[in-house]
Formats: sequence, structure tokens, C-alpha cells
Amino acid sequence: MLFAYLKRGLLAGGVAGIAYGLFMAAVANPLVGYLEHAQHGHAHSHGPAAESVVAESTTALVSIGGGLLWAVFLGGCFGIGLYLFEPALPGRSTGRRLSLAGSGFLTVSAVPWLVLPPSAPGAEQLLAINTQFLLYGGLVVLGAAVAASGVAAYNRLVGRHRWLAVAGGIGPILAAVVLLPAVTPTIVRHPELSTELLTAYQAMVVLSQGSIWLCIATTFGWLQRRTRHESTATDPQPAT
Repeated sequence: MLFAYLKRGLLAGGVAGIAYGLFMAAVANPLVGYLEHAQHGHAHSHGPAAESVVAESTTALVSIGGGLLWAVFLGGCFGIGLYLFEPALPGRSTGRRLSLAGSGFLTVSAVPWLVLPPSAPGAEQLLAINTQFLLYGGLVVLGAAVAASGVAAYNRLVGRHRWLAVAGGIGPILAAVVLLPAVTPTIVRHPELSTELLTAYQAMVVLSQGSIWLCIATTFGWLQRRTRHESTATDPQPAT
């Protein structure tokens, strides 16, 4: 049973990874190039055309490959997580998948970004790499705790009133959004980028990562329904 969930998760991650990789090549990489151009002007724009084409092609391939591997990894984690925690997740099958996807996004991305926001080209890192890595690990643990607290609060209150349960589930998330940026210093700076460009870049990163989780949950559900349909179609009918 665990293998079946893991297999669906990996397949769902593959679908999400292909979409994410293509998005990186078609949208994210050109935006990054524009940000670099905005910071450095034409200083690096006089290389031979052939070298520029090769560099852009290599960047696109790396983006597609990296995006695919990242999404496959997340899909595998999603499959295992759903197998382990499905009974505790709120809602029915679709609601449980979406709850787990949202929890994964909070754990891996959203909560850590409250302290370590997505870094655009030219960012100034005020902490050493090893320190950032350790900090990110601690924030992932905190994100998992925030997600688990929200799910637990929802399950505890849903018997009283649905909207009360929704408020209880959102409560830990809102607390993290308000408190974490307030109690942590600025760790990443972008002195050469305008606020508008930085906001556009970070919004793109947030939306693209959230879309990976949504695509994984949706594709996983489709694969699960397809498997059940095939199983029902092959089961022999009882004799009458």
C-alpha cells in the first residue's frame, strides 16, 4: 500500500516537474535575466551571439532538469505523507489531499520565507551559507509545527461549527505570518533592485512553488481515481 502511494506521488511529481521546468525556462529565466540586466545595465551584454545562445540553452536545460527533480522529490514526500497522515487530515479525499499540499507548502516554503525570503539576483546575504542552512532546517521544523497545529485545531473545532474550525485552523498560520517577520532581523537585502521588481520576482517564486503542490495534489487524485476505476472494472461481478 505504501509503495502504491509513493508511486503515485512520484508520478504526480513528474507531471508537476515538467510543468514547473517549462515555466522556469519560459518565464522565470527571462525574468531573472531582466533583473540582472536592470542591475548591471549593458556591462555583460556584449558577448558573442553564439555564446549567448549556448548559455541560455544550458540555463533552460538546467532549469527544466532541476525543476523536475525537485517536484519529483516533493511528490514522493507527498505520497508518503498522505499514506501516513491521511486519516488525521480534514475533509474527504480531495480535502485531505489539498490540506496535505497546503501543509507541505507551509513547511518547505512559506514559513521559511518569512525569515529567508526568496533571493533575487544581486542579493546581499548577511549570514554565512552554513548558518542559513541550519536556520532553514529549523524553520522547516517550525513550518511543520504550524501546519500540524492548524490541522489539529480544525479537527478539534469542526464538531462545534465549521467556520469556527476554519478560523482555528488559520490561526497558527496568521500568528506565524505576523510574528516571525517582526521578531527576526533582515537577513537578505536587494540594494540594487526596485521594490516593484523585487516584489514581482518574489511573487513569481511563491506562486510557482504553490502551483507545484497544487499540481501534485490534483494529479495524485486523478491517478488514484483512475486506479480505483480500473480495479472496479476488472473485478468479476458476483454471481446471481
